[in-house]
Amino acid sequence: MSKRVLVVDDAAFMRIMIKDILQKGGYEVVGEAEDGKKAIEKYKELKPDLVTMDITMPDMDGIAAVKEIRKIDENAVIIMCSAMGQQAMVIDAIQAGAKDFVVKPFQPERVLEAIKKVMG
Repeated sequence: MSKRVLVVDDAAFMRIMIKDILQKGGYEVVGEAEDGKKAIEKYKELKPDLVTMDITMPDMDGIAAVKEIRKIDENAVIIMCSAMGQQAMVIDAIQAGAKDFVVKPFQPERVLEAIKKVMG
């Protein structure tokens, strides 16, 4: 059975790009969300095996969303995806409970490598 993924990014083209990488890598994209609040709702509804989460989004940013999702499910597997490769953001994301961090623009291999690593 392929792993089920929720893709969260405020940019539609970015969700399409991530979805494409994941599907080519054999993952099933079960849902998408464009902000942190929707990500939490979708997580509760879909219970995906993995979440790819953007950091900078309207309404609720990715780090706040990671914290909320981890309250619902402490075993949630979340990979942060962001254009901001700033150390502080990476540290905040990991402290919030993200398992890994991929910087945009991504190489498809790096995304799939990060997923394989966190999925065990």
